[in-house]
Amino acid sequence: MTQAGSTQDAAQDFTSFGDSTLQGYLDELAAKVPAPGGGAVAALHAAQGAALVSMVARYTTRAKDAENRPVIDRIIQAADDSRNRALALADADAAAFTAVGSAYKLPKDTDEQQAARTEAITGALLGAARVPAAVVAEADEIVSLATELLPIGNPNVVTDIGAAADCARAAAASSQLNIAINVASLGTGSESEFAPVFTQIDEVIARADALHADVVAAITR
Repeated sequence: MTQAGSTQDAAQDFTSFGDSTLQGYLDELAAKVPAPGGGAVAALHAAQGAALVSMVARYTTRAKDAENRPVIDRIIQAADDSRNRALALADADAAAFTAVGSAYKLPKDTDEQQAARTEAITGALLGAARVPAAVVAEADEIVSLATELLPIGNPNVVTDIGAAADCARAAAASSQLNIAINVASLGTGSESEFAPVFTQIDEVIARADALHADVVAAITR
């Protein structure tokens, strides 16, 4: 999602991102349609970061890695689970965006209709902000897993740990924008719910940057 506060085009039928081809997704992203947009991109950044962590971990199952196998197996499972959740969040973002557009289209001719419309808009905007907040949680998880993997991961694919951190950073930073615009549309009273998320975003970005630097140091020393 890129914006939630204005009237949108008619709701569309979306193909789940898990069922889309890469070309089909990019064509939709480039098209003049309300969704997919930045919210889906953020979720897919997280999914790619999780997939990279899984890949590096699966390359760290050699005989020489036997002593770390319980940790590696746990990282693989956690990263696979995170990838699945992030992919589902891309679909959830499209649904949330559609809900906001539908709420703004509700009739407002009577006092009762205006009240119902206002309530629907508030609920939809909250939902639209909560999706990227969940993406931030996945980004946090990915950075944690990648950080844990770096000292024990197969050094032949260590740069992919850095790439995973970069994906998580992008997911968090993009989600920050999508949360902020929906919170701004909600007005006063909603900031307290999302204040911890904004703090978490800053922490994820800082940790991802530090991990990227650690990977650069590992390959240049």
